[in-house]
Formats: sequence, structure tokens, C-alpha cells
Amino acid sequence: MKIIYQRLFLLVSLFSLLACQSAYYSAMETVGQHKRDIMVDRVENAQDAQQQAQQEFKSALEQFSELIAFDGGDLAEQYELTNDHYQASKKAAEQVTDRIAGVEDVAEALFAEWRDEINQYSSAKLKRQSQNKLGKTEQHYQSLIKSMHRAEKKMAPVLAALKDNSLYLKHNLNARAIGTLEGEYQSIKRDVQSLLTEMNKAIAQSQQFIDLLEPDS
Repeated sequence: MKIIYQRLFLLVSLFSLLACQSAYYSAMETVGQHKRDIMVDRVENAQDAQQQAQQEFKSALEQFSELIAFDGGDLAEQYELTNDHYQASKKAAEQVTDRIAGVEDVAEALFAEWRDEINQYSSAKLKRQSQNKLGKTEQHYQSLIKSMHRAEKKMAPVLAALKDNSLYLKHNLNARAIGTLEGEYQSIKRDVQSLLTEMNKAIAQSQQFIDLLEPDS
């Protein structure tokens, strides 16, 4: 019985969310902001979030490089710096995930509306052209969102490693801890470089998709 209530709660929550989203898009259209415009804005926001995440992960790697080169001083301060960079990277990663979800949400609404409106054509020629345009746009979108998710998944192992380093340093504030962490540097560096590469691809695909939606901009 408890499981049934949980499922009912989830369904009610989902329908409420969908209703809120539908109301939001309707309200935006009344002020001239159509789903296509919102889509462009959200893809641009996702771009910005990915670029910010790139900077945070780069900074975290640079700080880690400085940490393993540490040669005397306040280890507690080094821990604070390490943890600050981890927290900043984590926050940036969460922002990326939120922005991707926003893109997916408006994409679903945009394409559903587009498919419904195609059925309203009386001209077979114009209907066919719109269907072709929809198919091309959806194809580019699927390529974009897959690229975004590939980059998103690359963040998890880097965040896990940064968190491990922060915790280990916190629990072992001595020179031996630095020596232990030194062995982790190359692995984290490879993961960060792989992440940055995937993010660059996603950022480039984002721009291509924006250009597709706004060919005259």
C-alpha cells in the first residue's frame, strides 16, 4: 500500500510539474517569447554553464598541481584551498546538469507543438517542408543533447577524485599526505583533459544548433 501511495504522489507531482511548465510557456508566448526563443536562450545558458565549469575544473587542477609542489607552510590553508576548489567545481557541475535539464524540457515542448501544428497545414507542399525541417532540427538536437550528456558524465569521476583528495588532506595534514596525493595527479589531469575536450565539443555543437534555429542572426 505504501508503494502505491508513493507512485500516486509521483504521478500527481509529475502532472503538476507539467501543468506549471505548460502555463509558463503559454505566459511567455503572450509577451512574444516563443518556445524557439526559449530554446535558444537555454542552449546559450547551457553553453555558459559548461564554460564556467571548464574554468572551475581547470582552476582545481592548477591548485592540485600547486598542492603536490607544496614545500612547507600552512597545510590547513592548503586544505581550505583544495576544498574550496572542489566545492566550486561541484556547484558548477550542478549548474551544468540543471541547464541541460532546462534544454530538454523546452525541447520536448517545442517539438510536440511543432508536430501538432504540422497537422494543421492544408498545403501538402508546405507540410512536407515543415516535416523535413522538423526532422533535421530534431536530428541536430539529439546529437547536441548526447554530446552534452557525454560531457556531463565526465564530470563525475573528476568530482569524486577532488572530493577524495580534499577528505584525505583534511584527515592527514602532514607532508606524507602530500606525497600520497602526488600519485593521483596524473590520473586526475587525464580526466580533466578528457572532460574539457568533451565540453568543447558540446559547446561547439550548441553553437551549431543555435545557428540552425536562428539562421538569419
